[in-house]
Amino acid sequence: MKKIKIMLIMTLFSFLGNAQTVTPKESLFDLKINSINGEELSLGAYKGKKILFVNVASKCGFTNQYDGLQDLYTKYKDKLVVVGLPCNQFGAQEPGTAEEIKTFCRMNYGVDFPMTEKIDVKGEQQHPIYQWLTQKDKNGKMSSSVKWNFQKYLVDEEGRLIDVFYSMTKPMSNKITKRL
Repeated sequence: MKKIKIMLIMTLFSFLGNAQTVTPKESLFDLKINSINGEELSLGAYKGKKILFVNVASKCGFTNQYDGLQDLYTKYKDKLVVVGLPCNQFGAQEPGTAEEIKTFCRMNYGVDFPMTEKIDVKGEQQHPIYQWLTQKDKNGKMSSSVKWNFQKYLVDEEGRLIDVFYSMTKPMSNKITKRL
């Protein structure tokens, strides 16, 4: 009886240990997106660093998080890339053109982290990056939905989803920084 209990405990610990080792069903690094300048932004170039994907908007109550995103990027630049993905799906709070968004971000917040073209993060036209971030059958970890602007997705150095942080979580929050 004692041997059976020990075997069950060992099996449970083995299972729990394996549950944390997640291999995505698709590689994030194979997905394509254009930068805000219209040139292809290669996610593969970021392999070896963590990536924080954030759907951003210029006219949102959370827009001041650009300051925190820039601080996070500056402080952890050696091991983290912040990628801002403009989106106009929540309250039409990102109506600007690529040039207007770029100018706004640089002039008001000094943004120099990578920004992409404007995309959809949900719905029928959901960008493949957000399909990967939000669908367990693609990322191998969890399903989620994008609730509002400035929702954050953290991916590890090998392209595995770590976690999602909703808009209320500030970029320099311990919830994020302790995972860097």
